[in-house]
Amino acid sequence: MKNLKPRTIESAPEGSKENMKAIQAKRGFVTNLMAIFGNSPAVLDGYLSLELAWEKSSFTVTEQQAILLTVSVENKCAYCIALHSSALKGTELGVQTTKAIRRRERLGEERLDALVDLTRELVVGRTFVAERTKERFIAVGYNEIAVMEVLVGVAMMTISNYLDHMAPISIDATFQSKMH
Repeated sequence: MKNLKPRTIESAPEGSKENMKAIQAKRGFVTNLMAIFGNSPAVLDGYLSLELAWEKSSFTVTEQQAILLTVSVENKCAYCIALHSSALKGTELGVQTTKAIRRRERLGEERLDALVDLTRELVVGRTFVAERTKERFIAVGYNEIAVMEVLVGVAMMTISNYLDHMAPISIDATFQSKMH
């Protein structure tokens, strides 16, 4: 997949230009991931639709980023680990949580541990999760709807993680310093 080059707003196919302009306006820049997705209007639009649905989930920003980072760690996606480490470090839980997720260690917060455990099992078990893991997830205050919502985050990250495996994406300078 050597022919996948990052697209700019100007070089993107017509069907991707408006989405890339919206990304630029929202984030201040177009990440390398979105620039690669920009090669395909269908992929870019589908990913952004998942992202929009994800933002409507019942999870806090910290919980969302913990899920996304956990998926990326389990799928060994260097690009997404850098991106979501950066995002998680900007939350109230910060650096220690990021390091713990990346090292597959306990987070020391029962609710977040249950969330990360469920997410990790979904990825590693290819959607098979032990009944005790689901019960623990519910016992710490999540509900069955949240179980389904985790799937949106896993699906979104699977797309970007797998693309990075097939065609490695250069880590944006903004995220490089957040790798460790």
